[in-house]
Amino acid sequence: MILYLDTSALVKLFVHEQRSDQVRKAVSGARLVATHAIAYVEACAVFARVTYERKEDALFESLRGDLDVQWNSWEILQATDLLIRRAADFAGRYRLRGYDSLHLAAAAAAFEIFGDQVAFHFAVFDDQLRAAARQAGVPLLDT
Repeated sequence: MILYLDTSALVKLFVHEQRSDQVRKAVSGARLVATHAIAYVEACAVFARVTYERKEDALFESLRGDLDVQWNSWEILQATDLLIRRAADFAGRYRLRGYDSLHLAAAAAAFEIFGDQVAFHFAVFDDQLRAAARQAGVPLLDT
């Protein structure tokens, strides 16, 4: 299986949340894990918020270090002009936020490349982005 993680799914690997176990299981069973480069910044922003809320100063660096270890083993998609334009189309078509549109464009591109070779799943927990992915024909990880 190839698994694309948007930030809402990726964060669940490092911060215990509802459905964290499901994401961990999917990642451990995946042949390849992919995400977009922007997920790094988005995840670190979540880590900073969690660190502030928990008042644990060392937590941010710990979470970021854990992310760095995983990051090096994943396929990281980059922002190309074609991907950016596709994301802009998705933003208009599905009324998505900018980075959500970018994740959908990246997941759709990965599905088009790998989807006929092996099972592909888009792990996402944002309801609006899930609905858009469903409409765009990108297979979702069951949640």
